[in-house]
Amino acid sequence: MVSADSNAQSEQEPEGFGSALVDEAARRDAALGDVDWASLPEGAVRGAFEAPSGRLATISMGTPGNPRVLLIPGATGSKEDFVLMLPELAAAGYFVVSCDIAGQFESAAAGPENLVPPRAHYDYDLFTNDLIAMLDAEAGPAHVVGYSFAAIVAQLAFTRRPGKFRTLTLISCPPEPGQSFRGVQRVGRVSRWVNPRIGAALMIWGIRINVAHVAPNRLRFVRYRFRFTRRSSVSDIIGLMQHAPDLRAALAAASLPKFVTVGEHDLWPLALHRRFAQSIGARIAVYRGGHSPSETSPYQMSRDLIALYGSV
Repeated sequence: MVSADSNAQSEQEPEGFGSALVDEAARRDAALGDVDWASLPEGAVRGAFEAPSGRLATISMGTPGNPRVLLIPGATGSKEDFVLMLPELAAAGYFVVSCDIAGQFESAAAGPENLVPPRAHYDYDLFTNDLIAMLDAEAGPAHVVGYSFAAIVAQLAFTRRPGKFRTLTLISCPPEPGQSFRGVQRVGRVSRWVNPRIGAALMIWGIRINVAHVAPNRLRFVRYRFRFTRRSSVSDIIGLMQHAPDLRAALAAASLPKFVTVGEHDLWPLALHRRFAQSIGARIAVYRGGHSPSETSPYQMSRDLIALYGSV
């Protein structure tokens, strides 16, 4: 939660608990049923963006020319992960764009073989350059929201194009550099011995068998996405997350508003997320749910983003 009270907090306690505030947004999140994630809200537009790695499928909503919000999903995710947030942000006066990252779902054809010169693997430069191209496609800065792996990509893009960012929001961001999986609860201790190919297989297997106990429509949709998502892109991303860059000093030195959001039952312990947010000088909100606040707490997250953007 971003509020006047939270703005008065000290740098040692840059925290607001989104899950602690009972308001209309919280009630709407609590009342969420089994959402049809393949169905777009009225006014949303499907499109594509020609990125350096290939064509990225997009969804946009709002009036072009209004302040931009870019919503970037993580590994095995897609633009639809933000579908409940699009109308909220658009109604608040923003032009909102989400995309499938290279190799994922309807952007599966985008990949390293399309680069000049071609490369064999998906790497940080590929994803970062795609995001920078989206930022550079229009004049002026944008509000950037990166989810999970894309939160790392958003940080990298900021270090290269700080002037293109109005704000930086990191959803469920891996909170430690290096082997970022080492802090994951229960499995972190063995993650150092798991290679990217096996890690990707375990990740996909866990999603397919519904370890997170998502609702039937959600499970149907995420299984459907795997018909398109390239296994090689997931494997390469797992490998990249085993070598996450340490950008904390650069972010701490930046004056733009920074916001970390996370579910209270995330993969990583909340203590690590709080420590990360403090190290970069970011506010943090903790919502009910797990690794996907944009899906389980979309109205509270939208409320807090709109408050953040209005403060700029």
